[in-house]
Amino acid sequence: MIILNKQLRFERFQKVIGSSNLELLSKKSVLILGCGGVGGYVADALARSGIGQIILVDYDVVEESNINRQIIALSSTIGKYKVDVLEERIKDINQDCKVIKVKSFIDNDNYLELFQYKIDFFIDCCDTMLVKKLVMKESLKRNILFISSMGTGNKMDPSKLEIIDIRKTVNDPLARVLRKFVKDEKINKKIMVLSSRELPVKTGDRTPGSTAFVPASAGLLIASYVVRSFINK
Repeated sequence: MIILNKQLRFERFQKVIGSSNLELLSKKSVLILGCGGVGGYVADALARSGIGQIILVDYDVVEESNINRQIIALSSTIGKYKVDVLEERIKDINQDCKVIKVKSFIDNDNYLELFQYKIDFFIDCCDTMLVKKLVMKESLKRNILFISSMGTGNKMDPSKLEIIDIRKTVNDPLARVLRKFVKDEKINKKIMVLSSRELPVKTGDRTPGSTAFVPASAGLLIASYVVRSFINK
């Protein structure tokens, strides 16, 4: 039997942020809406950063077409619920992390149910624009820290990714729609998003293409932003 040493597990990270901040992170609760290409990497990095509670929201199962870009997608996980696979991975990284799973398709009828949990940071990695708008407005209303992932499909260059206010985004079709919504709703607060300045590759197909490196880099950038927001605040 392997005896786990929690102190060794986070020793290198503690050197960077200090023991008090590591303790702070262990008391934080983060909700991740969408556990695919971006969300899976967010969850993995937050687990490795000692976050105390992670709420995983996704109704989907792993498909073979996910293998090129999703950290949880393997031949051995095809057909399994993404939140189940991700929970097992998180527990293998940090057994002290509490994982809450929500296996539901989120829409305008049930999105408020997500806010029954303690949420210190709401991370939106879903694909549905209506839901993005709804959870953004609700998070702002409740003064919950919030970030939304914009499009990573048909992008090739992870160095063009950035975390930026929605009003300053360019070359991102998804961000364009959300930007208009924010303007029409006269929302004055900053709304931070993960977006890419890269022009999308034109594939001629309605279903976007994807790479292994852009969604992964997006997820890691978001995780870094979340951790730094907690520490700096």
